[in-house]
Amino acid sequence: MNVKVLFFGGLRERLGLASTTITLPANLLTVADLRDHLTMQGAGWMALAQTKNLRAAVNQKMATMDLTIVDGDEIAFFPPVTGG
Repeated sequence: MNVKVLFFGGLRERLGLASTTITLPANLLTVADLRDHLTMQGAGWMALAQTKNLRAAVNQKMATMDLTIVDGDEIAFFPPVTGG
């Protein structure tokens, strides 16, 4: 399964990466599985696990971590934002 992963805010800065396309093993089914898989890629990637209240969107719609992903999905990870 191939998915495109986007990173925003502080995650983008910490990773030095705006996006990547990756091939996932068949046993990765959810947004949480993808997050956990990415955190195993090295020290910088631990930002995904360390960000409190990490948000995700799948195909530009807010998603919960238990949402099932499918081939061709676009998954975005971003820290919570505030504004005023």
